[in-house]
Amino acid sequence: MKRVMYLMSAMLGLAVSISSCSKDPLKNMTDEESRIYITNRADSVDFTSYKTFSIADSVAVISNSGKNERALTDYDKKLIADVSAAMVTRGYTLVGKSAKPDLAVNLTRIDNTYSAIYYDPGYWSGIGGYYDPFYWGYPGYGYYWPSYYQVYQREKAVSIDLIDLKNPKNNELVAIWNAMLRGSGVWDIANVDSMVTAVFAQSTYLTTSN
Repeated sequence: MKRVMYLMSAMLGLAVSISSCSKDPLKNMTDEESRIYITNRADSVDFTSYKTFSIADSVAVISNSGKNERALTDYDKKLIADVSAAMVTRGYTLVGKSAKPDLAVNLTRIDNTYSAIYYDPGYWSGIGGYYDPFYWGYPGYGYYWPSYYQVYQREKAVSIDLIDLKNPKNNELVAIWNAMLRGSGVWDIANVDSMVTAVFAQSTYLTTSN
């Protein structure tokens, strides 16, 4: 019995020695390697049925500290411009809110939110809770997400929400696509081009018909 215990102790010591000499991949990632892009879509939606979109002229900034506001920094202007350009490239036409667009694009910077991954079978009442129901000219309308896996993180993040303005349901506007940008440097203006390119590249279905 003592021999077995000694052998196990020696093996454990060897394992610790080996592990102490190897790199921890999570601690040696670059900022770019740390970033992940999560996209969600409403499966029943035909994205080719929409033609026009409008985009918010500022970016919502929400925090669990309770300080929520709208901002238009250089970063925000860059984010608005890049997302608009990506939508136009996919065939959608940018119009003003007064032109009754088919889609609305909301942009949000998120600070100090908490991490959880779970399946929610009900209406979405998470990050979307900040949304101003009057912003898109639909008094009394909020918006919700159909069932899907929700992901949050205690960190800085960026959310892009695509909202259906054509087909409100029971005084609710339905969010039909979302991109969540997480990781180091997501609030760095130098990374906006690559991040927006990445989320649209993994959403090939996001296009309109000619």
